[in-house]
Amino acid sequence: MAWCSLRPIHVPTVDVGLLRTPSPLAAVGGAAAGSSFWRSSSRNVSPFACLSLSTYPGIKEAVATDKAPAALGPYSQAIKANNLLFVSGVLGLIPETGKFISDSVEDQTEQVLKNMGEILKASGADYSSVVKTTIMLADLKDFKKVNEIYAKYFPSPAPARSTYQVAALPLDAKIEIECIAALKA
Repeated sequence: MAWCSLRPIHVPTVDVGLLRTPSPLAAVGGAAAGSSFWRSSSRNVSPFACLSLSTYPGIKEAVATDKAPAALGPYSQAIKANNLLFVSGVLGLIPETGKFISDSVEDQTEQVLKNMGEILKASGADYSSVVKTTIMLADLKDFKKVNEIYAKYFPSPAPARSTYQVAALPLDAKIEIECIAALKA
């Protein structure tokens, strides 16, 4: 059995045939953002590979766009890391004014999703890239109204999702949505 070493940790190799995903990892010896790929040099065995995901700070990249509201505190609109995009909670604010579009949950939901779309676009992603969302509502009774608007933005298969009623949201918002998206390598 071949082994590869990453820092002081030994990781067993993986049969490349088991990696049944269309990704740049199929190119032996290549590297993708935040990952490395090696092939063992053994002559009498089938090709083996070792995959490592890097946690070095150099692969963490902040995403910012003027087409969505600026962060309200010491955080980024989104972070790219290891071919994933982590979008911070988005509110229904108008980017140019920093004010809510209205007090209705329907209008705020629509604006939240438009703002999120701009952040996704600035990251090289779109709604179809989203794999997980978390919705925070000031009132869970708004669940059905939010669902009707949300469904217009996410193509099938819809992302995994959690929805919570929370005690309060920043600036007394009615809704906040965060998401995780998979980025193309």
